Amino acid sequence: MQQIFEVNVYDLQPIRDRETHRAALTEIEPLFDAPAGTPEFDRLEILVILVEAYEREHEPILLPEPIEAIIYYMESSGLTRQDLEPAM
Repeated sequence: MQQIFEVNVYDLQPIRDRETHRAALTEIEPLFDAPAGTPEFDRLEILVILVEAYEREHEPILLPEPIEAIIYYMESSGLTRQDLEPAM
């Protein structure tokens, strides 16, 4: 099997800013189809761990308020308040 990338997992560094975050995302994309057990797959796994750690710390996804989540769900499902009221 021909090696597509010259892989050295030891040259990886923590992601500390947006520039290196973008660079890591760019590097991840062509590795998506790397077969398990290859150096490319190992690099993909490590890059994903680094990206997730950076995003967890610097770009957290905040949970919505419960009422806002219900309203969003209803609107995206095409439901109205009348749909939820019991029939009399």
